[in-house]
Amino acid sequence: MSEENHEIEDLQAEVAGLLLEFVYAPLLEDQHVRGVLPAPSGAPAVRAVLGDRNECVPARLTVYEIPLTADDELRTAHDVVALLRAVHTGTHIYPASSVTSVMGMELYLVDPAQVEEAPFTTDDWAATLLRCLTRPSMQQPSPKLRGFLFREGGVLRLYMGNGEAADVIAADVRPGGALTALLAALPSLLGKEWRTSDATDDPHCRYLVDLTDW
Repeated sequence: MSEENHEIEDLQAEVAGLLLEFVYAPLLEDQHVRGVLPAPSGAPAVRAVLGDRNECVPARLTVYEIPLTADDELRTAHDVVALLRAVHTGTHIYPASSVTSVMGMELYLVDPAQVEEAPFTTDDWAATLLRCLTRPSMQQPSPKLRGFLFREGGVLRLYMGNGEAADVIAADVRPGGALTALLAALPSLLGKEWRTSDATDDPHCRYLVDLTDW
């Protein structure tokens, strides 16, 4: 298998893992992910099956095929989510050559050039951050995430631990585009005294670190 094929395979697996979250939580409105299919014949694409929650009848499901390549680069799993939300919102006209069927389900071949991607939401950023903290990489270990709470004003409170049951430090953050930098800096930022304050209204931590302006 070529390096490019390996990259496509890895990306298809990443998309499947990300879309798994939308089996129970809706991708948008009342639409849930009912399946994720690798495009046949090794094509560099992924097929996402959308429908109502718990729906299994093929005639009531819709499949969208999203190409994973863009010029000489690969799309990300989040790009796929953005495209899926976009194509399932509003009215889109597909040429006859882009509409077919597979396994009894209607299949649409999406042309990303004709679609404006839906914006990444605050909850999307928050979910990405939480996912990274619960599955830290070997290259970038992080303090253990022991809890979280969505706060007003787009703030996410993280409850971080270091192995001591009573030693929980809370950190208020604003999830956004610089997640990699935040994850790398988080272990040292948790100990910055000038950022700490007693969380008198929060009995779930020893103290609170304000990282909302980081």
